[in-house]
Amino acid sequence: MATKHRIRRVGGAACLAALLIARVSAAQAACPMELSVYEDEAKTAGIDFRPTGESMVVTNSFRMNLHSGVQLDGIVMWSEETPRPYASLLYQCPEGDVTGDEIAECTLWEGPVYAVGADGKAGLLPAEGSPAPQALILPDLGPTLRQASIFAEDADEAELPGDVFMLSGCQE
Repeated sequence: MATKHRIRRVGGAACLAALLIARVSAAQAACPMELSVYEDEAKTAGIDFRPTGESMVVTNSFRMNLHSGVQLDGIVMWSEETPRPYASLLYQCPEGDVTGDEIAECTLWEGPVYAVGADGKAGLLPAEGSPAPQALILPDLGPTLRQASIFAEDADEAELPGDVFMLSGCQE
């Protein structure tokens, strides 16, 4: 009898946990892309999306916050040849009228951004106003950052992110 009662309690706790996870997932799923927050598996970096504003070229804007305190600015533009979201991570770029060479010098990573929905299917990063996906994939982000000059001295010891970021919250 005690075993039967214990099974009911464990089963009830499991149901409660499943309901809480479903509720959190539902709340996160309702988060618009421009307010979404992501974190990599090792918790070495987070991505905070923010509204882009009236840009005709940039479709998404974000900031990557590394555990070390380094902040990188991110922008997403859609490529013309094969339409897909193409992101750039920038570090301390000059402001104002800058040349392509100046932008290239402060660009630490660039590449496509893929989204993974709750159903596990991969697709393209959604536009602002769309629901945030459950995960983002930034191919070769980790290896590329390890080669960046700002991490050259401690690239082996630097806590740098991988390529996959999971939805962790929604900004108010």
